[in-house]
Amino acid sequence: MLENVKQLKSHDKGNTFKIILKALEELGYNVHHTVLNALDFGVPQKRERTFIVGFLDHTVSFDFPVGNETFDLSEVLEPDHLIPDNFFVSDKIRNERQRNLRKVAPIPSIWHQNISGNVSPLPYSCALRSGASHNYLLVNGYRRLTSREMLRIQGFPECYKIVVSHTQLKKQAGNSVAVPVIKAIAEQMVIAMQWKRKNVA
Repeated sequence: MLENVKQLKSHDKGNTFKIILKALEELGYNVHHTVLNALDFGVPQKRERTFIVGFLDHTVSFDFPVGNETFDLSEVLEPDHLIPDNFFVSDKIRNERQRNLRKVAPIPSIWHQNISGNVSPLPYSCALRSGASHNYLLVNGYRRLTSREMLRIQGFPECYKIVVSHTQLKKQAGNSVAVPVIKAIAEQMVIAMQWKRKNVA
């Protein structure tokens, strides 16, 4: 199973993707691919990614999972009174975001500022990015996401231990995959292989 950004399919007018598929097929894999969004798998993050699944057994029948779960941003956010002071932005940043707001913000929401400066308040997070500005995403327009909140947005369980600094965790969360999506695909792969073994036997 391979994962990459949604734009992988269109990179270099589709040539990059063709080369990847050809290389996998030459290695003997029967390849399946699609784009899935983490929002459809119960986490409040719009993270569209290209997934490629391959089987060396060409008789295995595989279908990607269909995500139809709901998400709730409020379930991953900590109450403000538990957030350290250094996660709250300055009045200057807060006022700037308010000026560039393009619509009424729902509560709770995560405010995403794009490259042109426009601010969109959404009931979910845009894709976490490891190299993004410290203020790329703001909860309700006035504070940054904590380490635990970022892990929740990626679907990590509460028992997952944080053993690095917030700066390192921010990079790790941005480079990570949405756990529920990977889990759902892996389960479908297991089902496909088990079905084949059962029917061959």
